[in-house]
Amino acid sequence: MRLRFLALSCVACLVLAASAARAQDEVPYGQSRLGLSDDLRDGTLYVPKSYKPGTPMPLLIMLHGFSGWGDNQRSIFALAEELGFIVVLPESRDITWGKEAPGFDQDVRYIGAAFRHVGSLVNIDFDHVALGGQSDGAGYALTMGLAYGDTFNHLIVLAGGGMIEPIRRQGKPKIFIAHGVKDATMPIDVSGRKNVAQLKQEGYDVTYHEHEGGHGTPREIVRESMEWFLPKPKG
Repeated sequence: MRLRFLALSCVACLVLAASAARAQDEVPYGQSRLGLSDDLRDGTLYVPKSYKPGTPMPLLIMLHGFSGWGDNQRSIFALAEELGFIVVLPESRDITWGKEAPGFDQDVRYIGAAFRHVGSLVNIDFDHVALGGQSDGAGYALTMGLAYGDTFNHLIVLAGGGMIEPIRRQGKPKIFIAHGVKDATMPIDVSGRKNVAQLKQEGYDVTYHEHEGGHGTPREIVRESMEWFLPKPKG
């Protein structure tokens, strides 16, 4: 009886090991297309080598600027490898984000489908899910993030425009905003500074960083925003 039990235990261990190996093989490590759209505008998924099946990992959904593509943000991949987070780079359904009702348009539906699809492939740390963007993507991320703050608990707004009020607000996401004082595309006084003042007055936890540049965001501030939404090291 004891030998039979040991034999069954060994078989179980082998089955578990095989399942773990199969799960590892099925993870789409590195860069891959999402494959959710029939046209050219789809999106990109990046899973770092440090991801382990069964262990939740933080997720960043980052939105491109006007007339952009997901690959415009691929410089984030190196940070994902170094810091340990999964990246989704969706592409707007039109030339830019939010052509319909803010928070309830076709872009929201696509981002929602991408979020569910990625969740079927990897384990997400739902305490650290960030929705962010640059320029037009940043403004849309802020609007959508306020509407779905119970899902996207961290918002990263890099050189975004003036805030468009969403149809609803849910949750209380933490918000990181960075803006250049020389930004001629989205002037800081009517965008970054104005948004920060309003959001703080409304009780949101806002981290704000001004820099001396223009509409682009310096690499060190992009890195700071990534570190900001990730779990803090213990000890």
